[in-house]
Amino acid sequence: MTLPDHPSARTVEQRGVTAAVFREEIVPANRPVILRGLVEDWPVVRQSRGSPEATCESLLQFYRGKTVPLALGDPASQRHLFYRPDMARLNFVRRPESLLDCLRLMLSQVDNAQAPAIYIDAQPLPDCLPGFTETHGVPMLDATVVPNIWIGNAVKVQTHFDLKSNIACIVAGRRRFTLFPPDQLPNLYPGPIDFAPGGTPVSMVPLDNPDFDRFPRFRQALAVAEVAELEVGDALYIPYAWWHHVESLAGFNVLVNYWWNDVQPATPLYDALLHAVLAFRGLPADQRQFWQGMLAYFVFETGGEALGHLEPQHRGLMGPASPERAAAIKDILAEAFKKP
Repeated sequence: MTLPDHPSARTVEQRGVTAAVFREEIVPANRPVILRGLVEDWPVVRQSRGSPEATCESLLQFYRGKTVPLALGDPASQRHLFYRPDMARLNFVRRPESLLDCLRLMLSQVDNAQAPAIYIDAQPLPDCLPGFTETHGVPMLDATVVPNIWIGNAVKVQTHFDLKSNIACIVAGRRRFTLFPPDQLPNLYPGPIDFAPGGTPVSMVPLDNPDFDRFPRFRQALAVAEVAELEVGDALYIPYAWWHHVESLAGFNVLVNYWWNDVQPATPLYDALLHAVLAFRGLPADQRQFWQGMLAYFVFETGGEALGHLEPQHRGLMGPASPERAAAIKDILAEAFKKP
């Protein structure tokens, strides 16, 4: 697929990346990087030899009867996991199935171009296939980072972001990632934050057939888009909050990914966002502008510490982070929400 109206930039790629290079050079740069051949020596990759049947056989060595949520798409959606046209529901449903039956179904539909989306997403590997992680890992991450497995046919996952850093490893099939920097949010026309296919807002613009009359700013997003094409054994590093559209290109695809975030927020971030919506969205424009400045200064100020002109003991709840400060703020909010 060629992105409409814009030649797409190719994501930078490296081979033989060490843990030190990853931590000291790649992560600080905050850019996606293709890690060529990162998992080409994984046993499941070497044993599969590109065969869907062999891949399943290799995975089932670790199978212990686990039931997983199987996503089945609307046949009319062309395996695009998204909303229905009226946005009242998603265009796929989930049902519990044994992993064994899921793999049998996928293998039976490998060559069926008319098959609906068949998809297992983000299943923690220690639960799904216990023992897999003991022989399959990546050198740049701590062993405490829990990997997830994704298995499906040629599905399209709509452009979205994750509030974690990500290394996505190709075990079977091929994948194309189209990536956009975090600052492209307004140009990607995000959907609702409280009803989304994967938990975080998705872009409402179909990547392969954008309506530029309805979404004119999407051209600006395309101008800075990157495309990463991955084969078996490759991996992709996606930094925190980078938008990505994911297209599986083969009839059978397996991906293992690692999410992590070294910073643990004091409160769930979407809860804070919804609280801000409740507090500020209904104010008149002049008052919203004032509170935008207050938030910029007291919350997001970057030119020096807010209230740095005061001694720490005089900054009240705006002072240095501590368990005591967090508890005091939560107590105030809890009381506030008790009021009618």
